[in-house]
Amino acid sequence: MTWFNPADVGYATRGKLADLGHGARLFVRLVSLFGTSMRRFGLVRDQIHFLGNYSLAIIAVSGLFVGFVLGLQGYYTLQRYGSSEALGLLVALSLVRELGPVVTALLFAGRAGTSLTAEIGLMKAGEQLSAMEMMAVDPVRRVLAPRFWAGVIVMPLLAAVFSAVGIIGGWVVGVMLIGVDPGAFWGQMQGGVDVWRDVGNGVVKSFVFGVTVTFIALLQGFEAQPTPEGVARATTRTVVVASLSVLGLDFILTAMMFSI
Repeated sequence: MTWFNPADVGYATRGKLADLGHGARLFVRLVSLFGTSMRRFGLVRDQIHFLGNYSLAIIAVSGLFVGFVLGLQGYYTLQRYGSSEALGLLVALSLVRELGPVVTALLFAGRAGTSLTAEIGLMKAGEQLSAMEMMAVDPVRRVLAPRFWAGVIVMPLLAAVFSAVGIIGGWVVGVMLIGVDPGAFWGQMQGGVDVWRDVGNGVVKSFVFGVTVTFIALLQGFEAQPTPEGVARATTRTVVVASLSVLGLDFILTAMMFSI
């Protein structure tokens, strides 16, 4: 009995390459539709409200509690070296460089990404996308492109909210509860955080994560099997693939940014 069949491996490889090619063509198409989407900004605005407003609560609450934890852990760590006044700098750098963009992207994938995949998958299962094509309406231009660019716009804004609320959470724990000097807290932060190197790197990361997560969510929904089981599997793949992609890209971007 043969356990290894080269023909099966070749067939699977060819299928994966075809999927990659199809995904690349869809991505190029979405990017090329930027001007068209901006001219019909009402569609993008509605999706910004859907993706951003409905994700704002979980982003803000998560940022607050992450700031609480950073304030506690950072204070007890810095206290060993007599540097508790640098708590504000530690909290700010941790949030704007890493935790803000990464945690926001993971939460965005779980909240908004799954919604996008389920919505597009159900439209495909209900043959709404096919009906658009029958009426000479391009579903990529009308449905996918506004959602794609809305996700790209929303992600940096949500990451900024996460970081800002996290810094407030670190201030509440460090200054109000523990008793760190407020002047030292804010002074160390203002003197140690560079706008372009630290905040700018975080913005670039959040932009890349927004493109990645939104595209994966739309691709999985667009390619989902038009059945309830197919939509459910596509939604699960969105969370898994998007989360792993964010973590992998975070390492690559960090290595590139700090090597320049």
